[in-house]
Amino acid sequence: MIPSLDSAATILSDTIQSAASVAQSAPVTSEVTLSVWDLCLKGGPLMIVLAVMSVVCIYIFVERAIVVNRAARSDESFMKRIKDYIHEGELESAMNLCKKGNSPYARLIAKGLTRIGRPMNDVLVAIENTGNIEVANLGKGLPWLATTAAGAPMLGFLGTVIGMVQAFFDIASQGTSASISTFSAGIYTALVTTVAGLIVGVIALFAYNYLVARINSVMNLLEGKTMEFMDLLNEPAE
Repeated sequence: MIPSLDSAATILSDTIQSAASVAQSAPVTSEVTLSVWDLCLKGGPLMIVLAVMSVVCIYIFVERAIVVNRAARSDESFMKRIKDYIHEGELESAMNLCKKGNSPYARLIAKGLTRIGRPMNDVLVAIENTGNIEVANLGKGLPWLATTAAGAPMLGFLGTVIGMVQAFFDIASQGTSASISTFSAGIYTALVTTVAGLIVGVIALFAYNYLVARINSVMNLLEGKTMEFMDLLNEPAE
């Protein structure tokens, strides 16, 4: 028997009302959010150490990047003017030009100018020693970046292990009354230090590799200027 339109409408209305009552009776779950600051606070004292290491790394990277990029700049007319001064016998003017240059390769050429008249091997050794000093000055702070790149993740793992030990201790102390929330809270708190350590380590690693690559380019520049100067000394005066 086909139901009438009135009975069908009644059935549909009852269904909608029952669905609405079920939706109203269902518990409303509030969205749980966790900020980065809350995570940092839950990481414990090791988070302070990692924060200090990250700040020092950022400072060293910015300061060294400025110094290295400035050292990598090359004046194309510098060696031409040095050549003219040497061929004209104006060594004092060449020295003044090097002092005004205030760059690593200018200091190398200045050291070579002070050795003019001595055997070529002595000139080359003096320039190479000065170059080693310049490269060492450019590399200041790199050991800290390398140590942070390797040590920050290890500190993060240490914090995680300490947090896990604390979480298991809390569960053992509560006995049968321990719940999954106790264990899960201890785990995510312990993992915070690992995340922080990896972040700091990755930043330090990329900063270290970038500075090393830039310093290598400066070394190539110094070697080129050194060879150009040594060739200049071997050229006959025009």
